[in-house]
Amino acid sequence: MARLHLGLAMWANSDWRGGLYAPHGGQEGRLADYARVFSAVEGNTTFYSGAPRAETVAAWAHQAPRSFRFCFKLPANLTHERRLIGIEAEFEAFFERLAPLHDRMGPTMVQLPRDFGEQELPQLDRLLTRWPDEFPCAVEVRHSEFFHKGKVEVALNRLLISHGVDRVMLDVRPLFATAANGDPRLLKAQGEKPKRPLHVISTGDHPLVRFIGHLDDDLNDAYFTPWIERLILWIKQGKTPFLFVHTPDNRQAPELARRFHARLARQYALPSLAAFAGEAQSTLF
Repeated sequence: MARLHLGLAMWANSDWRGGLYAPHGGQEGRLADYARVFSAVEGNTTFYSGAPRAETVAAWAHQAPRSFRFCFKLPANLTHERRLIGIEAEFEAFFERLAPLHDRMGPTMVQLPRDFGEQELPQLDRLLTRWPDEFPCAVEVRHSEFFHKGKVEVALNRLLISHGVDRVMLDVRPLFATAANGDPRLLKAQGEKPKRPLHVISTGDHPLVRFIGHLDDDLNDAYFTPWIERLILWIKQGKTPFLFVHTPDNRQAPELARRFHARLARQYALPSLAAFAGEAQSTLF
């Protein structure tokens, strides 16, 4: 059934205590608390550290409800160091390790290096050809030639469509809407994120949007407005979009995601979000 999955870049963030999470308490059970509110999460840990330990996967499977979706990233060792070449054994081992989560897997993201361009598309084609059918996939490209609306971008989009794979839509417009003006949070985020145009296209059944917000909520709201109509359109078309909300240091991400959900819910009937644990607890005192 088509629906919207909403989430953040992580679930383990101590800055969210007193808001999304209760003011006190450790990391144990944090995923279950996160999944009370949000229905998906980016799995950035696997990008840097590879496949998690089997006992970790088992714990995640125990804590996450059946409706929850993990959107892990293929390890950087396979995408950036090996550039998708000769990775068959490690690729299969990665999905074998995640098998206990098979019914809770959203699109696994293949984030490609900034210099991965047209000449390496055959490597991407070979990867997607052997991609396991039971795991959705989304590809995030960063090379500038994939954003010129020319033959190279057409070739990429056709490749993704032929495999039923989604193209990650990275919306950095709000992040770069102003200069950092010395703010360390903006400086860091603007230095890390690629400044690429936004091309809105759904090449599969799970459109995936990574919205990289600003510190200014008015800017965030302005840039999010066109997404409301688009996300609702995809749902009506029978697709299942994923929306991941970031802010420069991610401290404000839960509140921004909740505000975006409220705006969407005014236009389309969505399940309500649970109250943030920290805020609910504060009303008791």
